[in-house]
Amino acid sequence: MIAKIKQFLNTMIPPESPEFDKTLGIVCLLCEVCVADHDSASEEEAAVIHTLQKLLDIEPQKASELLQVGMKEVSTSNSVFDFTSQLGELDSHARIGVIKAMWEIAYADGHLDEMEEALIRKVASLLYVNHSDFIKTKLSVLSSH
Repeated sequence: MIAKIKQFLNTMIPPESPEFDKTLGIVCLLCEVCVADHDSASEEEAAVIHTLQKLLDIEPQKASELLQVGMKEVSTSNSVFDFTSQLGELDSHARIGVIKAMWEIAYADGHLDEMEEALIRKVASLLYVNHSDFIKTKLSVLSSH
């Protein structure tokens, strides 16, 4: 199911690296936020590209290609569990960082859709992020927009 994105990541991160599966999971979760409201806004896609550039230290073109591959994978996925299961080894700080990045994508278009919030809530639960941290990250991102 996620073979295409793994193949693409192969060109940037060695598959035997522990970062490979984590990166794969994070890319797809960020893409999930873009499509959660059934309207992938250009602002949200730009926010994903910017986040991937920072996360992977890659050029905008590579980040854009990764976004496109991630979007294709998300369209064929059955559940966000396919992606959260890749992140089991993340420490608490990193899991909270994923949730914060998801909030940043959700607010990028200036509007938080209830489907986006439900998705982030579900991912936070699957990643064992405390509700207080879920709320703190939301408020932090909201205050910066």
